[in-house]
Amino acid sequence: MAAPTCSIPSKHIGGSIPLLFIISALTACRAAGTGVVVMKIEQIGVGDSVLTAADKLAAGGTLAFFCLSDKRPACPGGFKTATSDPEKLRELWRQYPGPLIGVPTGTVCGFDVLDLDPRHPEAREWYSENRSRLPRTRAHRTRSGGLHLLFRHDDTVHCTAGKIALGVDTRGAGGYVIWWPSAGFPVLSDAASAPWPDWLLVEFRPKPKPTSSVADFHAGDGWLRGLVRTVATAAEGERNSILFWAACRGGEAVRDGKAAEAFVVDVLVEAAKHAGLPEPEAHRTIQSGMQRT
Repeated sequence: MAAPTCSIPSKHIGGSIPLLFIISALTACRAAGTGVVVMKIEQIGVGDSVLTAADKLAAGGTLAFFCLSDKRPACPGGFKTATSDPEKLRELWRQYPGPLIGVPTGTVCGFDVLDLDPRHPEAREWYSENRSRLPRTRAHRTRSGGLHLLFRHDDTVHCTAGKIALGVDTRGAGGYVIWWPSAGFPVLSDAASAPWPDWLLVEFRPKPKPTSSVADFHAGDGWLRGLVRTVATAAEGERNSILFWAACRGGEAVRDGKAAEAFVVDVLVEAAKHAGLPEPEAHRTIQSGMQRT
C-alpha cells in the first residue's frame, strides 16, 4: 500500500515575482513503521528554464549557482560553489535547485555591483542627486523596484551596507547578487560595465584622521569631546542614529549657551566623516537633530 501523502498547491509557495519556475509543494510521507516524516521536493512547471538561463550565463564565462526565493543560497557552500562548468552546474541543480540564480561579484566574475533599494528614502534622494554623475553602465531592475548597476571590478571596492547612504549598498569580492534578468526582470541598460567613478571610489579609501577642530578642545569642552569620540568611532549601521543623538545633545548645549552652533556643527561633521558618512548626509542628520531640541 502506498504511503499517504499531502501536498501544498503551488499558488501558496512564496514570492510574488515573475519566476522562471516554481518549486512545488513539499510532499510529506510517513516511512513505514518508523514514525519519521520524510520531506521530498518535487520540481514542477518550467524548472528547466532556470537551468537553461544558468547554462547561458555559464557559456559566456559567468559563474552561477542557485538561490531560494528569499535570495539565500540553496546550497551549503553558497557563492563558493558557483561554476561555469556545464556538468558541475547540472549536478549543482540536481542537488540544490532554486528559483533564482546567484552570481559572485568581484574578481571571479570581473564586476562589482552598486545596489540601490528604493524602499529607503535616503537611497532615492542619493540617486536623484547623483545619477547624472554616474557613467553609462549595465543596469538591472531588481525585485524591490531598485537598481543593480554593474561596474568593472576594482580591488578598492568591497561589500558594504549603507556606507554610501542608507539603502545604497555595494557588492565586491566575497559577495554575490541575484541575476534578476533570469527571473524575468528587465535589463535597463546592456552597456558594457564601466569603471567605477573616482568620486565613488573615495568612499572605500582610508579615511583621514580627524582634523584639529575635532581632536583639540579646551578643558571646559569635555562634553563635546565625548560626543565627538562617540560619533567618530560609530560602527557601520549605527552611524546615523548615533550622529542624530549627538546632534540632539549638541543642540541642548547650544541652547544652554555652552557653545556656538556653528562650532558644534563643524566638529560633529568632521567626526561623522571620520566614521565614514558622506558630508551632505552628515549635515542633514545634524541639522535634523539640532532642530529637534
